[in-house]
Amino acid sequence: MADTLNPDQAGLDATTRRHHTPEQATPPPPNSDAPFAQLLAAATLPSPGPRAARVVRQTRETQIVCHLDLDGVGRAYVDTPIGFFSHMLEAFARHAHLDLHLVARGDLHIDQHHTVEDTGLVLGEALRQALGDRRGIWRTGSCLFPMDETRAECVLDLSGRPFLRFEAAFTRDHIGALASDLVVEFFQAVTNSLAANVHLRICVGDNDHHKAEALFKAFARAFETAATLHPRARDEVPSTKGALDSAGRSAP
Repeated sequence: MADTLNPDQAGLDATTRRHHTPEQATPPPPNSDAPFAQLLAAATLPSPGPRAARVVRQTRETQIVCHLDLDGVGRAYVDTPIGFFSHMLEAFARHAHLDLHLVARGDLHIDQHHTVEDTGLVLGEALRQALGDRRGIWRTGSCLFPMDETRAECVLDLSGRPFLRFEAAFTRDHIGALASDLVVEFFQAVTNSLAANVHLRICVGDNDHHKAEALFKAFARAFETAATLHPRARDEVPSTKGALDSAGRSAP
């Protein structure tokens, strides 16, 4: 079922597949030169549950497909042209305990920005769709995540009101192959598309790799908590308004 998207999400062909098991093609190895049509056909999870979503974005700048299941076990197939970025997305899936199949291609001959930002938009949109009307979820989550000398904090609210506070600084221009200034751009894109209130900060830390990885893992753990179904309120929308609309934005 195709969703009607906001004008600021132009180029996003979003399809949510619930209670449906598509025929799954064997995905090509990561970073293959296979045509995107082949990568798109293979981008399916084998047995998605009721809280799953598949989103495709194809523009002149990027081609991205994301299929995820919130109630997975942390399996991930991630294929982007930026190695460290792929590693971070795999870490997110593992620590959020969601199943993820994500493939991204982009105009790296220009810059990494389009690829990283658009991947954030697609991932956030898939998470938003998979949450549905957010009925029964805890809604909020937090995590302090240590990684050697580094400690990262994430506090988030799946409120339907997008806002990001990002308090982290990097000393190097790149972390692996990823431009370090794009870490905040990724989280801003996810926050906007997911429609969530996200606070991320590095409490202490020296190593840029550790700082970036701890931020992704803290975000994953906080999101998992917020998206978990409450055992005593599975039919309740977690808002005194009584509703959060299907787009994840607070109802009037």
